Amino acid sequence: QVQLVESGGGTVQAGGSLRLSCAVSGSAFRFNGMGWYRQAAGKQRELVASITTSFRTNYADSVKGRFTISRDNAKKTVSLQMNNLKPEDTAVYYCSITDSGYWGQGTQVTVSS
Repeated sequence: QVQLVESGGGTVQAGGSLRLSCAVSGSAFRFNGMGWYRQAAGKQRELVASITTSFRTNYADSVKGRFTISRDNAKKTVSLQMNNLKPEDTAVYYCSITDSGYWGQGTQVTVSS
């Protein structure tokens, strides 16, 4: 059974930082691309960042230069370092195995102005 569990969300002031982590179990982690998505209230879920099995990364324009995605194949985790957070980053953040249909339960990130 594949499970993804996110952690690290919370409330932070604008300009602050948070680090999200996603632990994956029940999957051949090193053979899958991973992604972080977010969904703000009243909006569609959007891709924030992704990382391939060869560690190639991709970012939404809105987070380039502020967010960094990384993965640890030995620990089967994918992380999202978020710096210089803005109120518009407020959303529920989800991790997902690329093209699998597997999602975590989400973690809330709230950025106050």
